[in-house]
Amino acid sequence: MSRPLLQLQGVHTHIGVYHILHGVDLQVPEGQVTLLLGRNGAGKTTTLRTLMGLWPASQGQLLFDGEDITQADTPSLAQRGIAYVPETMGIFSDLTVEENMLLAARQAQRAAQMDRQRLAWIFELFPAVEKFWRHPAGKLSGGQKQMLAVARAIVEPRRLLVVDEPSKGLAPAIIDNMIEAFLKLKATGVTVLLVEQNLHMAQSLGDQVAVMDDGRVVHSGRMADLSADEGLQRRLLGLAL
Repeated sequence: MSRPLLQLQGVHTHIGVYHILHGVDLQVPEGQVTLLLGRNGAGKTTTLRTLMGLWPASQGQLLFDGEDITQADTPSLAQRGIAYVPETMGIFSDLTVEENMLLAARQAQRAAQMDRQRLAWIFELFPAVEKFWRHPAGKLSGGQKQMLAVARAIVEPRRLLVVDEPSKGLAPAIIDNMIEAFLKLKATGVTVLLVEQNLHMAQSLGDQVAVMDDGRVVHSGRMADLSADEGLQRRLLGLAL
């Protein structure tokens, strides 16, 4: 396993009176895809939101490339090269696809100033983004919105891409497109942390896996090892992959 780009050490998170994360320990190796699995309510989304500074950690430490980011706010994390695609996708429905992309391109004031070479690469990953470039984003299908959400997150080079359930509600053909896109991203050296419920997608993408339960990481290791051990799957997830 390569060196960790991201580390969570004993992270606790409280939301109001509720204690959601109970000492999360997690390592995300550089240049690999790490899957965060677990039953509903296990704390996966809270882990991502804590990492992104949307909910503050009440205890513990978060390190990115060896630097303490525990108290860092969301804009400063973006400047470090961390991108986040929430489960809700966060698409601006009244804006066009082009305008959604421009909002994330911090180096550009106008669409003409966006990196054309990078846009061409993104269009290869997600042809629908180019096809509906001038269309209101709210008119897109669910799968097309998810493609736009990921495309927007990578409109500038990123070191870490954090994505919450990208396959949720998508047709199998769109899921296969997303798998191919994430594999191509990984091939460029991007590190990916992925919360996912679709087992085909998890097995197709995952290098490493961490399984959460009740606000803790209860298992971590290679995704291939978890895929090969049906007993471990049933014990950790309540089902076989």
